[in-house]
Amino acid sequence: MRVKFIDTDGTEYVVEGTAGESVMHCATHHKVPGIIGECGGAMACATCHGYVAEPWASLLPPPSAQEQQMISGCLDVRATSRLTCQIRLSDALDGLTIEVPQSQI
Repeated sequence: MRVKFIDTDGTEYVVEGTAGESVMHCATHHKVPGIIGECGGAMACATCHGYVAEPWASLLPPPSAQEQQMISGCLDVRATSRLTCQIRLSDALDGLTIEVPQSQI
């Protein structure tokens, strides 16, 4: 399944992932700039913060209380801010688009 990451200057990185893989792992595996994942997906660092583009954001379950708490410490938070380590790829998310925040670059 494909995931598109867009950085702040509009550069697009379209990468392939597998079902069940986290969006963060997919990004770090393909060296997408700005998605770092320092904690490896343990939801302990928020260096995988991204903005989920519509209509994808409405397809995701709401963030957990722990994810919301981690996001609250991020810079430039938006309504569609998510930790990409908490999003698992599935057929329904093929084509998912994530914008990388300026604060991550």
